[in-house]
Amino acid sequence: MTEKTVEKCEFKTEVSQLLDLVVHSLYSHKDIFLRELISNASDAIDKIRYQSLTDSSVLEENSGWQIKITVDKEKSTLTLSDNGIGMTHDELITNLGTIAKSGTKEFLAALQQDKNNVNLIGKFGVGFYASFMVADKVVVITKAHQSDAYQWTSDGKQGFELLPAEKTTRGTDVVLHINAESKAYLDEYEIRGLIKKYSDFVEFPIVMDIEREEIPKDAEGNPKENAQPEKKIVTETLNSMKAIWAKPKNDISQEEHNEFYRHIAHDFTDPLEVIHYHAEGTVEFKVLIYIPSQPPFDLFVRDAAKGLQLYINRVFIMSDAKNLIPPYLRFLKGVVDTNDLPLNISRELLQQNPQLEKISKNIVKKVLSSLKTMKEKDYDKYLKFYQAFGTVLKEGLHYDQANREAIAELLLFESTKTKNREYRSLDQYVSDLPEDQKIIYFHTAEDRVSALASPYLETFRKQNREVLLMLEAIDEIVLPDLFEFKGKQLKAISKGEVELNDEEKKTAEAEQKKASETYQDLLSYIQSKLAANIKEVRFSKRLTESPACIVLDEMGMTRQMQDLFKAMGKEAPQQKNILELNPNHSLLAKIDNLFKADPTSEKLTDYIVLLYDQSLLTAGFKIKDPMAFSKRLTDLMVAGEN
Repeated sequence: MTEKTVEKCEFKTEVSQLLDLVVHSLYSHKDIFLRELISNASDAIDKIRYQSLTDSSVLEENSGWQIKITVDKEKSTLTLSDNGIGMTHDELITNLGTIAKSGTKEFLAALQQDKNNVNLIGKFGVGFYASFMVADKVVVITKAHQSDAYQWTSDGKQGFELLPAEKTTRGTDVVLHINAESKAYLDEYEIRGLIKKYSDFVEFPIVMDIEREEIPKDAEGNPKENAQPEKKIVTETLNSMKAIWAKPKNDISQEEHNEFYRHIAHDFTDPLEVIHYHAEGTVEFKVLIYIPSQPPFDLFVRDAAKGLQLYINRVFIMSDAKNLIPPYLRFLKGVVDTNDLPLNISRELLQQNPQLEKISKNIVKKVLSSLKTMKEKDYDKYLKFYQAFGTVLKEGLHYDQANREAIAELLLFESTKTKNREYRSLDQYVSDLPEDQKIIYFHTAEDRVSALASPYLETFRKQNREVLLMLEAIDEIVLPDLFEFKGKQLKAISKGEVELNDEEKKTAEAEQKKASETYQDLLSYIQSKLAANIKEVRFSKRLTESPACIVLDEMGMTRQMQDLFKAMGKEAPQQKNILELNPNHSLLAKIDNLFKADPTSEKLTDYIVLLYDQSLLTAGFKIKDPMAFSKRLTDLMVAGEN
């Protein structure tokens, strides 16, 4: 681009939509603009400071990290300057002209549904656009290391302009042309208040030139007699720059925690829980972790930024140290500061560093322990946590074998003995088990209503035995990794045989023996008719009301698991299931009468196929030919009228 050449660019569609929503819908929360700009400036300094550890040449342009606020009341401008990493021409377009974040559509949809929800802004890296709530025009002048300087200008409506700038030092100046309704933000008192409230803990000095009137002093430092006050410009630091995690735990107020959490999480709600401790031993480090009160919108976005902020001796290293926490704890926000790692360590070496692995294990153990304490001592708070993050926590059963038992203790499930949205833990289930029951029974379904209507529950209802209801898709994936809990095997009631006590077992065996004598030929006939789909037909010990049900092998794949395979673009393995018949149901006797009267009758075939399809439907599987099912059912109803 040649000198004086101006590039005119349009905002991407998402940015235009976002600007309209931010400016017109979040107007009552204008204070956030300064907080977001300071946060961006702090991030920019963090990045260049980290780069300086391996490239000292970046320090030649300027030194002394700081964020400076300059007010010009005559021009109605507020300028926020940093000596951070700066932006190149292409980075300006990418960072300020588009929203290159995953989940943008979801963010905009959520913001449109709740147009006064300030908690949404900042979560997708869009805090810069809050500037247009107080400014008619925003000018960004920036220079990256060993790069030309550029100026970005926009009124926040159609687009922006780019042209070369005269800036000679690395960093970024954001100049806000304050609108008529927001002149209060040009006052020193207002700016001080916002920084004290939102950014007091930022570790770089936030400075501002303040005009003061002072009486001239003599050589001894005493005020001169009859001297008139003189105006003097004094540069003052407006924030304390105290690393909150380095302070004693009892010296930090809840309000300080709330504000620091909002700063690092880009959230506008208060954290649900604070975990703050100093670990000593083979590795020494400080940890300040927050559990959010609500899930972020990118919680399940694969490439969204995750991890804790890592500091080494209070020097920022990275904001997304993923290897500090496992994926199932990715909702945590916070800081880890250690002296036991070299400052110039690379991201690649961090992935394999044994010291960091020790820190990670310690953090995971502490977080799980804190959650257990919350569950035991403040169940209402824990329930709020679990409803927000329980699905993610379950992933730990698969990913973290070392802590599988500790994770299992934190899980909650509805059951056949709870009301809707009431929960039982595995500990509670085991403690209430009859002495003769060695198995934890569970049933997977899409919702509570369909779960309770399942024929698989019939014998358990008769026995008054509790069954846990697994109502989330992830349960199918992670529960096989649990195997057992406190010596009790976990078993799906739709698979294999059911456990009966001695008396029930004796009764069931007698019924099956009698049924075999009566229906043995019919059983073989049904097996032959359904051989393409069924591996075995047998009499059931689990049915008391329904005529039949589909039962899976112990390692069989449920319909929900098959759906998950398809959602991942994989073909589910082919399997043949078991058809169980209720030996005491009147329908079996009717089919047997048809069989004895004419084994070749079409009506007999219709009954058998309908019975099979019905069993598939009640198990949640799809039938292969819905039209044929409908026709058979209609024909039988018409025949019944006659």
